[in-house]
Amino acid sequence: MWRASLDMAAAPLQTLKHALSPDECRRAERYRFALDCDRFIGRRGLLRAILARYLHGGPDRLRFCYGAHGKPALVDSRGKPPLRFNVSHSGGLALYAVACDREVGIDLERVRPDVYDGEIAERFFSSREVASLRALPATAQVEAFFRCWTRKEAYVKARGEGLSIPLDQFDVSLAPGEPAALVNVSGEPREPSRWSLHSVSPAPGYAGALAAEGQPVGVVCWQWSSV
Repeated sequence: MWRASLDMAAAPLQTLKHALSPDECRRAERYRFALDCDRFIGRRGLLRAILARYLHGGPDRLRFCYGAHGKPALVDSRGKPPLRFNVSHSGGLALYAVACDREVGIDLERVRPDVYDGEIAERFFSSREVASLRALPATAQVEAFFRCWTRKEAYVKARGEGLSIPLDQFDVSLAPGEPAALVNVSGEPREPSRWSLHSVSPAPGYAGALAAEGQPVGVVCWQWSSV
């Protein structure tokens, strides 16, 4: 896993931009505000730079394809076993998950008490998760909400099926001190054993989670430096 700041100086940002495809450059130009444009360039440029390190090739030579629900993949990873990856960002911070021959999903959210609303949990979480959240002291509910949200999003992103997986049809752990876990998936009793969840603490004020196919493995965290 890699952590990176998307707010960088002009010189490294320009270097990253040179590696983007024409389509990525057009996507960057669609942003109305310069900050959002620069962060998109940084996000995609860093993805290329990070993957190129594993593949020992030029970042500008990488080609991407997309699943039916938008999950990106490499057209040819030139590696055996194949390289899998996923990206999440919140504000000026980004996380990149990279794995060999196993699907991964990652999610990152800035913990914002003003965003937390019990109605959101009621609408998107499972009944078990809502009950677990309500059982916590009020002071612990905001962080628990974001732990739950990022774990659910990481799992959905790892599967690559988007909104076709209803968020209220599976359960994840959320209580303080409780290990990250996929607890139950409605109609798929074997599904929890197929995935491992990891809690991620990328920076103060942020919540994160990593979902990986298969049994738990050690997660190595790296910091990308654009200097």
